[in-house]
Amino acid sequence: MVSELKERVLREVGKVVIGRERETELLLISFLARGHVLLEGVPGISKTILAKAFARCMGVDFKRIQFTPDMLPMDMVGGFVFNLKEREFEFRRGPVFTNLLLADEINRAPPKVQSALLESMQESQVTVEGHTEALPNPFMVIATQNPQEFQGVYPLPENQLDRFLMRIEVGYPNLSVESSVIKRNLEDMRTEDIDEVVGKEELLKMLDGVTRVKVSDEIVEYLSVIALETRRESRLSLGASPRALVQLSHCARAVAYLAERDYVTPEDIKGIVGYVLGHRVKLNQSAVLVGTANDPLQVVQDILTKVKPPR
Repeated sequence: MVSELKERVLREVGKVVIGRERETELLLISFLARGHVLLEGVPGISKTILAKAFARCMGVDFKRIQFTPDMLPMDMVGGFVFNLKEREFEFRRGPVFTNLLLADEINRAPPKVQSALLESMQESQVTVEGHTEALPNPFMVIATQNPQEFQGVYPLPENQLDRFLMRIEVGYPNLSVESSVIKRNLEDMRTEDIDEVVGKEELLKMLDGVTRVKVSDEIVEYLSVIALETRRESRLSLGASPRALVQLSHCARAVAYLAERDYVTPEDIKGIVGYVLGHRVKLNQSAVLVGTANDPLQVVQDILTKVKPPR
């Protein structure tokens, strides 16, 4: 049953990652919505192990790229090499050819490498020297990044951020969780101990099931009003784009599907709107000066209180 899937995923990931139930749930929602996720936080708070554990329990192919300042686009997407035996050039696939790609510390890579992800994330394909190849189905990118004040990082531009369905800020664990983390790591903790939750064929059926969830005209109008209010908001210099609202609707479908409903409700939207719109709106300079900096999520939540949901 679909209603049991979330609990099974949380249980399996919880074998090696403690206290990250909400983040795991958001990864599952994004996966079912065919979206990509940006995990942001300081080093050492389980961003990488969370992605690896999630991929293992979903039973999909997984690859990891450690982004560095000297990285080239071909290190990720692949390129043509000369085959001495056949005496011709052949295309060698890069690590992007997988079901779930972990782009670790994406903001440590130069802009050329960051932009090389754009086609892959948007079109699910790679083009090198006129040669185009489709990526596996399903395909998801989980990227991690350190805060911008860290040394040696290249901030992601707005068009790159917009390719991510969600941005999830991963903070420090509370005292009890941190104690459990220390105790767990005193033992032999391995992602190999995680059981596969769902087979690939069943997973494809679930992805198809999400597309069958209905979004009523009233919900569409509700989304449009939210977008309009972000553009009118005096504290924002950049409001939500139409693409952001399309992705928000896909995300709400996944939430409804996990709740075993075939229709979207306003509560489905309210629960995830901050993660979907928070990195797509931008505070203006006045808001930054009065101390609202780095908190666009609060602005989005304030807007929600002003928009009347449909009955």
